[in-house]
Amino acid sequence: METGSVLDAIGGFIAHLKLFAAKLPDIVHFAVMPTGMKPKLESIEDYEELVSRFRGMSGTTAYKMLNGFFVESLEAFEVGNLLGAVHPLLAALDHIERMHQDREIAIGAPDEKRITEYRQALHKILPGNKPELDGAGRGI
Repeated sequence: METGSVLDAIGGFIAHLKLFAAKLPDIVHFAVMPTGMKPKLESIEDYEELVSRFRGMSGTTAYKMLNGFFVESLEAFEVGNLLGAVHPLLAALDHIERMHQDREIAIGAPDEKRITEYRQALHKILPGNKPELDGAGRGI
């Protein structure tokens, strides 16, 4: 298994998270919506398929350790926990970089760029990354 294949899977997860994040309101009052919002069933099934496909491909490779991160992200995604779905993917990117530093895997320049882009995309999904909402919730 190549690093590019791993990054393809992470890119697929990020695409689903972006779609879900785009449908959420900027500010959600959980007193009004106590159960929150959940992704569409199709999206959950696609996400689950990506996780399953990765688990099958990773087998006994060095990337097998990433399965736990992806399952954790899937579980959070299923219940609509966007924050809980993003953090395991950030941890997976950190783990990939650690594996590269420890010389367990090789990462080329294009893949290093993708890792940086994916990290930025995940940070943009996180709450609090909307400058137009600065000061929101602090009262008047």
